[in-house]
Amino acid sequence: MNFSFNHSCVLITGASSGLGAEFARQLASSVSTLILVARRKERLEELAHLLHERYPNLQIHLKISDLTFPEERERLAAWIEEEKLPLNLVINNAGMGNLGNFYDASWKRTQEILDLNIGALTHLTHLLLPTLRQQAPSALLQVGSISGFFPIEGHAVYAASKAYVQSFTQALHLEEGKHGVCVTLLAPGTVPTEFFKSASRLKEPISLTTRSRACFITSPEKVVSVALEALLQKRVIVIPNKLLSIVINFLRFTPVFLFQRFFLPNKKR
Repeated sequence: MNFSFNHSCVLITGASSGLGAEFARQLASSVSTLILVARRKERLEELAHLLHERYPNLQIHLKISDLTFPEERERLAAWIEEEKLPLNLVINNAGMGNLGNFYDASWKRTQEILDLNIGALTHLTHLLLPTLRQQAPSALLQVGSISGFFPIEGHAVYAASKAYVQSFTQALHLEEGKHGVCVTLLAPGTVPTEFFKSASRLKEPISLTTRSRACFITSPEKVVSVALEALLQKRVIVIPNKLLSIVINFLRFTPVFLFQRFFLPNKKR
């Protein structure tokens, strides 16, 4: 049997905004249960209210949790087991960044990036894979980034964390497919969400076109719809912007400085 979203039980981390909230909105019409995890209670409650109004039969569980702490992840997994929820789709979307040079970065923020982007994603995957195997056919979507393909100046730790997610996910795709769990990496480019605002050390807003060429910017709606289709197709990696996908696959085999010059529009020559 192939995995289907129909009547699925879905866990989404980082669900209070951005791609996480968009995953919830797009899945709400077909799944039976959503488990929405984030730190911001008000945002989760607002999203749940909107979804309940449109889909009154949808079961929604809100879990207010800071996944940088191992005990919070363990508590979440234990709750799922206690409730006997038939979890068959996990979307590890929670993540954070920190724009700027590593030299003068806050260590507290750097540690949070490592704890969330690597620690939480790996730990939750380990905790929830037994359930996904039991509920197979099932799926696991790990949200990475095109930054994972290259070392990025001014994004050193974030890019390195996403390189880990890429390698880890590709290995799991090979390991878990034989057990009925489809594992896919979503590697978006620039997406107009709150990410750059929260990742910036500057007070003034960041223009997305200073971070990426306009043709490589993809809406959250398209990123999510393409990612969900890729899951059903059992693809290992999906870059949801076709032009960007072509460019990335070409630049992966070229020196890093060419990527910097081509991809970052305002990079000094």
